[in-house]
Amino acid sequence: MAVVIAGERSGVGKTTITLTLLASLCRRGVAVQSFKVGPDYIDPMFHTYVTGRACRNLDPVLTSETYVRQCFARHHQVSEYALVEGVMGLFDGVGHGAWGMGHGAWGIEYGKEDLISTDFASTAHIARLLVLPVVLVIDCSRLSGSVAAIAHGYCSFDPRIKIAGLVLNRVGSDRHLSLLKNSLEPLKLPILGVLRRQDNITIPDRHLGLIPTAELPELDTVIHRLADLGDTCFDWQTLLPLLGTGDWELGNSVTRKIGTDLTPMPVKIAVARDRAFNFYYQDNLDILENLGAELVFWSPLTDKELPPGVQGMYFGGGFPEVFAQQLAANNNARESVKQAILDGMPTIAECGGLMYLCEQIIDFEGQSWSMVGILPTSAAMDKKLTLGYRRAVALQDNLLVKAGSNLYGHEFHRSHVISNCEQPLFTTYRFDVEENLGFEGWCSPKNLHASYIHLHWGNSLEIPQNFLQECLNFKYLNSKC
Repeated sequence: MAVVIAGERSGVGKTTITLTLLASLCRRGVAVQSFKVGPDYIDPMFHTYVTGRACRNLDPVLTSETYVRQCFARHHQVSEYALVEGVMGLFDGVGHGAWGMGHGAWGIEYGKEDLISTDFASTAHIARLLVLPVVLVIDCSRLSGSVAAIAHGYCSFDPRIKIAGLVLNRVGSDRHLSLLKNSLEPLKLPILGVLRRQDNITIPDRHLGLIPTAELPELDTVIHRLADLGDTCFDWQTLLPLLGTGDWELGNSVTRKIGTDLTPMPVKIAVARDRAFNFYYQDNLDILENLGAELVFWSPLTDKELPPGVQGMYFGGGFPEVFAQQLAANNNARESVKQAILDGMPTIAECGGLMYLCEQIIDFEGQSWSMVGILPTSAAMDKKLTLGYRRAVALQDNLLVKAGSNLYGHEFHRSHVISNCEQPLFTTYRFDVEENLGFEGWCSPKNLHASYIHLHWGNSLEIPQNFLQECLNFKYLNSKC
């Protein structure tokens, strides 16, 4: 089996609880596989740091219900314990408007009449899909007797969800805990963990959430403290059987590696990965390798030029605005990237990658920093957060898809480009309602795909296949020169 760590709302401490569980389990020397519901990049970094195993995203909007089940089975079966960290509150998902948008979102088990109209892609949806019990985290810092009403409501709201027990977080004192337990006692609901308020365990954040692991030199100390806390604050006798992976069955779903049955495409891809660029779905990287690509990781912050012998480039998202001065100072790397694109090298740039390819990044203080300059525009930081699932319709044939193709992705950024492309990549829509959000992205030159929209390729193998085929073409043409 496995267990889902869910919150009654955002901000209740799901990630802290999850990391505490993972740290304590890993201290015991066991293999633990973690998963994260939704399109998050940063929380999975922390999971991976603790477990030493790549955390996997479970997102039926970006992929499909079938893919979610297959992904869970593929990675869950090779570990002793597994857990899934939820997203937002237990029942918080996207609206019913998504069903009319042609994504096949109804999936395997549920008909339209069966789903609550606003909880598709929620933690509850994933728990139902995988038939997993839920551990509900409640922030008790401003509660006493009302905790029972909250717990009762979550237990009864959807009878298909099995609440295995509660974790009471931010408990203030012994007296506070006594009041909470007395209130919950009539529900006969197991209390699986109690965490007191922790002033000495904090993970700093900034404008897009937690600061990534690579920027936290004291992270080992924090993880050690979390492991100490986890050793004593959970009912491990009850939890361990829930976390064990032995009795979960997928049925007839396929668990093979994605792409391994296709014709391999032996090319080298330069993947930018450092403190400035680190937003990648591990599944995307795995798919590229399964399709035959060799991934060569490099740093636009510190390396003076592209790795030798590569035939494609992949720039993920991240925080180039935080490291804009250092990126600007590495003029050799910027020129190397620009010349490669001008020479026709196929290139994918998502969000932070798009920003890096602009002429400048204008930071929060209004200071401009020179970037690659292949896109005739600047990326400016602002206070507005652009956030949400997107349906993107390709306006022309491009590096990854044909004109008219529908892609499903996610935006999460606090920057915008000063001017749009004259021939944009997409027309974009909100996923949950048919609201046109305008034009987006760049595919000029033709070997470039640059967009704010993050894509997961698990259910869209034509995207990495098309990319690698263009890399093969580039390799062939250069071998003739």
